[in-house]
Amino acid sequence: MIEIANLTKNFTGETHPAVDHLTLTIPQGEVCVLIGPSGCGKTTTMRMINRMIEPDGGTITVGGRNVLAIDPIDLRRSVGYVIQQVGLFPHWSIADNIATVPRLLGWDERRVRTRCDELIALVGMDPARDRDRFPRQLSGGQRQRIGVARALAADPPVMLMDEPFGAIDPITRTRLQSEFLKILHDLKKTIVFVTHDIDEAIRMGDRIAILRDGALVQYDTPERILAHPVNAFVEAFVGADRALKRLALIATGAVAEHADGPLPADRIASDATLRDALAVMLSSGADVLAVSFPDAATRILTLSRIRACVHEAYSDQPPPG
Repeated sequence: MIEIANLTKNFTGETHPAVDHLTLTIPQGEVCVLIGPSGCGKTTTMRMINRMIEPDGGTITVGGRNVLAIDPIDLRRSVGYVIQQVGLFPHWSIADNIATVPRLLGWDERRVRTRCDELIALVGMDPARDRDRFPRQLSGGQRQRIGVARALAADPPVMLMDEPFGAIDPITRTRLQSEFLKILHDLKKTIVFVTHDIDEAIRMGDRIAILRDGALVQYDTPERILAHPVNAFVEAFVGADRALKRLALIATGAVAEHADGPLPADRIASDATLRDALAVMLSSGADVLAVSFPDAATRILTLSRIRACVHEAYSDQPPPG
């Protein structure tokens, strides 16, 4: 768990704080996305967690330990860090890049090699083929995979990810988001993820912290933020297409219904989203899709069911809790 209390940062020459008495709690094993307009303090906040930037006031505790009481170098070795530019050492092999922190921690070479191969495989690459390659021999998506593998090398409980997919083409970016979301959730990491893209925030976050001028405006789950923005700023920030964004959070399998008659020809996977289903319906002209599950069971999804989900999300009922 990460606890941030009254965190403040002022930069010389600036009239307003970069971070202004920020307080929030990030539960263990969850992905918290920091998002907001340029200059809102999201990257500054994240970089204070591993003391790449020193706070002027407030406290940050990680797993019950005050980070200000930990040697900064030791702290950074215990917190995974992934950046947009990846930052791989160009003249080191992929294995050597991943091994950076384990070697600094004094791991023996057999353990280092085993861990490198585990992580190369974990991020969807081939250890035998890729361990001795160099960053210049990889695609942008592959380099980003290795950047994540390097951050995971010493099995840190906390990871900081600063726009990690921002420099990747949209198709590869969407695929990597899905793959890494599954990996990181399976590993039960606590993640602070910075992005400027609200669609990415909704896709990746268990919780989203929307910042403005260094202050926290709303902190909640993607569903609640989309359904109940606290003010006009948040409503405008998440966009006029809140209904479509809400559909991207619901899997077709969660709302599919039993079929009473023959199954329709058009199909979609049960782990696809209602937004995906709506796109298929619009392109095919169908108003009913067959939904295929991994166990071979099949149900149906209707356009009217999608409409009902939108209506349920934006009913006049107050948010729970």
